[in-house]
Amino acid sequence: MSLFQKLITLFRGTATDAAQKTVDANAIRILDQEMRDAGNELSRSRDELTKLMAQGKLLQQKIAARGGKRREYEGYIEGALAKGDEGLAREIAARLAPLEAEDRADEQSKAKLDQSVATLKGAIAKAEQQLRGMRQQIDTVKATEAVHRAQATISARHVGANSKMRTALDSLDRIQSRQLETAARIEAGEELERETGDGDLNKRLSQAGLLASDPDADAILARYRQPTLIGRVVDPAPANLLSGPGGDGR
Repeated sequence: MSLFQKLITLFRGTATDAAQKTVDANAIRILDQEMRDAGNELSRSRDELTKLMAQGKLLQQKIAARGGKRREYEGYIEGALAKGDEGLAREIAARLAPLEAEDRADEQSKAKLDQSVATLKGAIAKAEQQLRGMRQQIDTVKATEAVHRAQATISARHVGANSKMRTALDSLDRIQSRQLETAARIEAGEELERETGDGDLNKRLSQAGLLASDPDADAILARYRQPTLIGRVVDPAPANLLSGPGGDGR
């Protein structure tokens, strides 16, 4: 096979694949159109059946009308024969012969027409039944297709939601990690300040009793109680000295 023929084959294969994909993507529309075409064909079949039935009725009317004329001629023949007029009877019989030939031809046509009508009626009834069944199946296919589209949409949204959730969780993890790192830096800074700054020195001075602490309620009460206790112990001694012999302390 030459290179040009291979290219032609490749083009045909690509065109076939593209056409098949297009058909698959529009299968429901194609099926609907095919059903409409089938319905139109069925309607034309009913029209044809109506025409055949009308033709059958016309033939039946012609046969019935000719039957009256035949019975009339038959009566004339019987009367002529009863009178012994053979010539008249033959003349009337000559007129009756074409009518009987037409009747036979029309009867045969009517029989064939009736057979065609019966066959077409059966075919139409079968086609209508198949068409109803196909429409029910198409409704089921459409419903299933709608469910599949809904499921695909939900699945796609679920996947998108999961992706967004994972992105949000990643962002949250990064924020929490950054906050923990910031807290650790602050704590480390405070610890370094306690070790190298005035904070640690003040703590050691306070523990050694060299740094005055803020007064509390007990310290304040103690400060107020101390002068009263001293007064009670020291004041009586000078009084006794003043009240010694002589009363003047001398």
